[in-house]
Amino acid sequence: MSLFGNFFGKFSRDLGIDLGTVNTVIYTNDKGIVINQPSIVALNNKTNQVISVGKEALEMVGKTPPYITIVRPIIRGIISDFEAAEKMIKYFIDRLHEGSFSIVPRPRIVIGVPIDVTEVERKAVEDAALSAGAREVFLVEQPMLGAIGARMPIEEPIGNMIVNIGGGRTEIAVIALSGIVTWRSLAIAGEELNKNIIQFARDEFNLLLGERMAEHVKMSIGTAKELSGPIEIEMRGRDLETGLPREVRVNDGHIRRAIQKSIRTIVDNIKATIESTPPELVADIYERGIVLIGGGSNIRGIDALISEYTDVPVRIADDPMTSIARGAGLLLDNQHLLMTVVLPSAEGTR
Repeated sequence: MSLFGNFFGKFSRDLGIDLGTVNTVIYTNDKGIVINQPSIVALNNKTNQVISVGKEALEMVGKTPPYITIVRPIIRGIISDFEAAEKMIKYFIDRLHEGSFSIVPRPRIVIGVPIDVTEVERKAVEDAALSAGAREVFLVEQPMLGAIGARMPIEEPIGNMIVNIGGGRTEIAVIALSGIVTWRSLAIAGEELNKNIIQFARDEFNLLLGERMAEHVKMSIGTAKELSGPIEIEMRGRDLETGLPREVRVNDGHIRRAIQKSIRTIVDNIKATIESTPPELVADIYERGIVLIGGGSNIRGIDALISEYTDVPVRIADDPMTSIARGAGLLLDNQHLLMTVVLPSAEGTR
């Protein structure tokens, strides 16, 4: 890094970013989590200008006139709409610098990417961050960042197993000596569970649910194992026969039945990952357990279900939805580890 780079580095607010399918989380080392907003953008079709980003854009879903388009720029952890992703990242960076000096040095950014990211997908993330105002961009696999954020001893010769149940994908990884030894990635996660609930409502009650109602039901009464007592919620949607609004009362048993196939697929993949892990590392995992991160880890009983099927202790990380962003932020203060775990730049500069 140049002398000017070192100078500006003292004044720039460097960022750790979890560019998630459902939420974008940003961490700064001076303030911790500063942004945790939905990864969604509302665009004016006539002017191609951003109307709103994050929570405000989420409020518009399903309610927009033709001249407004709602865009989800991140699908399964990958940029699906480059321009919208760039505008979203720039919007969040600009928000962080509101009220700062008029000349603010551009930040260094660590961003988490899926474990099976391609070179083309890496380049899209790099380019979007650089276009949005980053000085340097470092890409690191999300399970690695999640493990760092959960304070797991990834640099030691010890098996660390982490499962990230996000919005678009579930990633399972065994980490030792700052590297990923075995892993699996599957496109079944939070959004798939929402689709399961929408399909269940259609099949069982002839009721058409919106995405937000399905998400609300999942977060309110979604369970992976039977509870000591039932919990219920009103589920509102459109009756497919009459076309009129209708409300039905559902309990946790209904929703567990709706999502059980997807949950079982996740559990089966965790078992398969353990089975393909070297025995010395499996011994460590058996002793130290599995750590869950991501929004999906908040489903009641999922830790107990995984433990039951794998015979391994399972714990949920503290604040599991921000582990990846916190890991990205912590890496900015550990140059040696950053250089060890960073993915090669798609531009070929590293």
